[in-house]
Amino acid sequence: MICWLLVGYGLVGAAYWLWMLWAGWQTAWKTPRLSRLSAPEPPTWPTLSILIPACNEEDTLEPAVRRLLEEDYPELEIVLVNDRSTDRTGEFVDQLAAQDQRIRPMHIHQLPDGWLGKVHALWQGFQQSRGQWLLLMDADVHLQRGTLRRIMAWAETERLDFLSAAPRILARGWLLRTAITAFLRMFCALMRVWAVSDPRSTAFIGVGAFNLVRRSALERTEGFQWLRLEVADDVGLGLLMKRSGARCAFLLAPEGIQLEWYRSLREMARGTEKAFASVAQCSPVRAAVIWLLSAVFELAPVVAAGAWIVWAIHPGDGARETYIQNILCGALGAAELTLMLLGCLGSILLLHRTYREPIGPGLLFPLAVLLHGYFLLRAAWLGWRRGGIVWRGTLYPSALLRAHQRVRFPEVLR
Repeated sequence: MICWLLVGYGLVGAAYWLWMLWAGWQTAWKTPRLSRLSAPEPPTWPTLSILIPACNEEDTLEPAVRRLLEEDYPELEIVLVNDRSTDRTGEFVDQLAAQDQRIRPMHIHQLPDGWLGKVHALWQGFQQSRGQWLLLMDADVHLQRGTLRRIMAWAETERLDFLSAAPRILARGWLLRTAITAFLRMFCALMRVWAVSDPRSTAFIGVGAFNLVRRSALERTEGFQWLRLEVADDVGLGLLMKRSGARCAFLLAPEGIQLEWYRSLREMARGTEKAFASVAQCSPVRAAVIWLLSAVFELAPVVAAGAWIVWAIHPGDGARETYIQNILCGALGAAELTLMLLGCLGSILLLHRTYREPIGPGLLFPLAVLLHGYFLLRAAWLGWRRGGIVWRGTLYPSALLRAHQRVRFPEVLR
C-alpha cells in the first residue's frame, strides 16, 4: 500500500514539475526580449510621462531619477509624487525639480478614505501628467540609456496599449537570492506571462517596476478608481487593461531595467507583508493551508526521493505486496522521480537563461519554500492580530480590502 501511495504522490509531483518546465520553456522562447527588439523609430515620438510615487524613499529616489535624466527620449516628463513621506524624500523631489525642467514635483499630505496610498499617488500624478503614454515606475528602478527609445518604438510599431517589462532583480546574499529566484519561477508560471499578448487568452500581468500604458486606452477603462483598494495594484492594472480589450504585452528586459527589490531577508519579510496578508486574507489558517499545498508540490522531488530510498531499503511486508508488485512500484517510482528531477533542473536552467539568474540559488528551492512559508505565515498572523493590513502608516481593515479585491486566483488561473 505504501509504495502505491508513493506512486500517486510521485505522479502529482512529476506533473507539477513538468508543468514548471513547460512554463519556463514558454517564458524563455515565446516572450519578447528587449535585446532582440528591432522596431523602427516613429516619425514623431509620442509624449511620455513617467509617474513615480515615492514614500520614504530618500535612499533610492535620487540615484534612480538621475539615471532617468540621462535618457535621451525627446518628449519626456517625469512626475515625482511625494506621498506623505516623513524623511527627506520631499526635499529631494524639490531639489531634482529645480535642477531639470522635465521634472514636475507633487506633494501629497493627506490620504482620503477608501484609497491605498500608492494607488492614490498614481491617480494624482495621472491627473497632473500630460503625456500620450504613461510609464508607472517604482522609486528604486534604474534604466539603462536607450531603453525608453527602444521600448517606445516597439510599442508604437506593435500598436500596443499596455506593456509590462520584467527587470533584473539585484540581491545581496545567497539566501535572499534563493527566495527571489523561486518567486520569479513560480510567478511567471502562475501568471502565464508568455500568453499575455494573445487576445484569446485571459492571461494578464503587471509589474511595478515598469508598467507602460497608453493614456487614451486607460481613459476608456474605470481607471485608478477601480484599483483604489487593490493591494496588488501593479498586477491589477494589467487586469484592468486586459479586460477592457486593450492590446497588451509582456517584455523580458533584464538588460535595460534593474532594481534592488529588497536589501535583506528582513526587509523582504516586511515588504511582502501587504501582498502575503492579502493572499491569506489575514487568516493564519488559510496561510498554513496555502503554504502546505505549495510545499507538497515544490518539495516533491526531495520528499519523493527520500521516501523511495527508505522504501527500497525496507519495502514492507511481502505478504501484502507481491514481488512483481514491488518491482512495478519501484519502476514507476524511478520513472516519476526522473521526470521530477528533469522538470526541476530544466525549469531552473531556463530561469537562468531568461533572467540571468545564477543557477546555484535556484537549486536551493527547498530553502525558498521555508522562507516563503515564514513570510506568508508572519504576514497572515500580523494581519489577523491587527484586524487588517498596515501600509504606509495606514490600517486597512481586511474586510474592506476583500470587498475591493480585483486580482483573485480564479482570475489568474482560468
